[in-house]
Amino acid sequence: MKHQLSLKIRGYRFKRFCRKAYSVFNSMHKIVSIGVVNAAVLTFAHTTQASVSNVLTTARDSIPEQELEEVIVTASRIDLATNQAANLVTVITKEEIEQSPAKSVQDLLNYLPTIDIQQRGAFGIQADVSLRGGSFDQTAFLLNGMNLSNPQTGHYSLDIPVNLSDIERIEIIHGPASLAYGANALSGGINIITKKKQESAFSASLEGGSHDMLNVETSGSLPLGNISNRLSLGYKTSNGYIADSDYDIYGASWQSGFQSGESKMNIQLGYNNKNYGANTFYSPKYPHQYEETSSYFVGINGETGTKLKIIPRLYWNRHDDCFQLNRGEVSPIPYNYHRSDVFGIAVNMQYSWNTGITSVGADLRNEGILSSVLGKPMLQPEGHYSYSDNRTDINYFLEHDILLSDFSLSFGILAHRNSALVSEQFGVFPVANIAYRITPSWKIYAAWKNATRMPTFTDLFYNTVTHAGNPNLLPEKSTSMELGLKYTTDFVHLFVTGYYMNGTNLIDWAFNESTQKWQSQNLGKIHKTGIESEATFYLRKLAPKLHNTVLKLGLTHLSQKSDESGKMISAYVLNYLRNKFTAQLSHPVYKTLTAAWNFRWQDREGVFEKYTGGILVGEAPYPAYSVLDFKLIYPFRAFKFHLSVNNVFNTVYYDLGNLPQPGFWLNVGVGYAL
Repeated sequence: MKHQLSLKIRGYRFKRFCRKAYSVFNSMHKIVSIGVVNAAVLTFAHTTQASVSNVLTTARDSIPEQELEEVIVTASRIDLATNQAANLVTVITKEEIEQSPAKSVQDLLNYLPTIDIQQRGAFGIQADVSLRGGSFDQTAFLLNGMNLSNPQTGHYSLDIPVNLSDIERIEIIHGPASLAYGANALSGGINIITKKKQESAFSASLEGGSHDMLNVETSGSLPLGNISNRLSLGYKTSNGYIADSDYDIYGASWQSGFQSGESKMNIQLGYNNKNYGANTFYSPKYPHQYEETSSYFVGINGETGTKLKIIPRLYWNRHDDCFQLNRGEVSPIPYNYHRSDVFGIAVNMQYSWNTGITSVGADLRNEGILSSVLGKPMLQPEGHYSYSDNRTDINYFLEHDILLSDFSLSFGILAHRNSALVSEQFGVFPVANIAYRITPSWKIYAAWKNATRMPTFTDLFYNTVTHAGNPNLLPEKSTSMELGLKYTTDFVHLFVTGYYMNGTNLIDWAFNESTQKWQSQNLGKIHKTGIESEATFYLRKLAPKLHNTVLKLGLTHLSQKSDESGKMISAYVLNYLRNKFTAQLSHPVYKTLTAAWNFRWQDREGVFEKYTGGILVGEAPYPAYSVLDFKLIYPFRAFKFHLSVNNVFNTVYYDLGNLPQPGFWLNVGVGYAL
């Protein structure tokens, strides 16, 4: 088994990375010829749209000039500038990613006050992501608009096959987003947008640090006529900060894009492989756990037209997982093997009117799993797999946005049907958003949203010595209302939002005293009330000496109640982030030397079962904690040097019970760009 990798020397690891990189590149370069063929197809499509290229002014043309400077986000089925979107949308920009001490997407998200990250390991191994107190399964994850949410379990939703240097920006929709992102987005959605450089370029970075950490990334882009191409390779490794926290992570990504007039197409391939010690990840009774995962992704998306715009998407994503409860032991508990395949196809048609945009379309998503433990018994086992299941998710959507200079109104409806719901027809989930600009600086907005989520295959079928799934689980449903205020000037960008959510049939794992197992079940009513706020100050407006100095402060509070409160030990629903405060400061130090500070304090509601030496000693509350990260950046010609420290004060803290997070971790590195 690959678990022996953790015992091999560093040199062999790097050689293995080189071999993997060559193999991936050798298979990916064939996509160029595919891009050429599809380019011809799109050129023909472009000529058929030429007659509408000079149509009347669309609704987008009526946007005030300052709006055009806003980032265009996919906060709904219609792409809008952030200032036009009635939804609360947070964007992590490319500049913020480069300045951050983060080593992974989950590290980046952790710096936001509105997101709860429960990490199981350092720098991208595995993490659960929660928005507004929802479970990790209730947040949808997309890559360039294609839904990669893992149907097996949300634990793997961040196994997205892109390197950190590939990311252009990250968009986060707060609150239910089923209309925009599909049925997985019960509590919100996160869309990762990758870079699509047109000019020739090459970049490489090397970083080393505590616990024998090594990060290597390289990327290059090369245009061939109207076809752009970008290849990225990455490798991360460490011996770990505690026993069984070692990891090896490989990543590769290829993008090929074509544009002709108003028509464009992008093809993307991705690969991600992780081998890591999983110390107490899923049960503190068994601290020496081990896991291997692999992700494969192929996606094609396009766009053609102006007044009438057609946006098709086609994608396939495979995730392999091999889990061992006792690392290195074949008995008494063997390996668990899983393979999930997701195939999706979607078409979105948008028509621009003088005062708005109408979007109509459909998407189909097929989810299948082969497993040694999850699913229904197979008539004919295949290799490691003796169980399987398959289901198809169908969504039809309609949305209309009225866009005026100071007023916007968005209303839409999602019709959802899953083949696993034999006794249920299409469920209908309406959404309405409204925003009004009171003055050039002040804006008020309100939203009413309905959403749903199907249980994962783990929720339904996971049966072990510690857990018991429930194949009779019902889909989750929620209704949410929120009211918010935004204030925007050259000096400060501020938002404050209050929300209320009523959830029905929310799924949780509760501890059963009689069986001594965690069992999945539908809860009764869940009521959430919360406040989210963030302010970004551009201090150059106070004094010229404070150029490029930005201070960002955020604060959130959540109260979550259930009909089951006091009757159960909850693994997720009743363990939520009650309070979180964040502070980020980036500023120049001397000439081109800059610094970035990232501080967070958080206070979690709930308790966990405390183990000592693998023995249960009782229940304990989650203690509040604070963590400070720091990064120095010094660019010199084509090079960029950096020094970063994670957990500056070596704070002992827990995101999940019994699993300590890394202490002081020093990293130094250099990047080169041509």
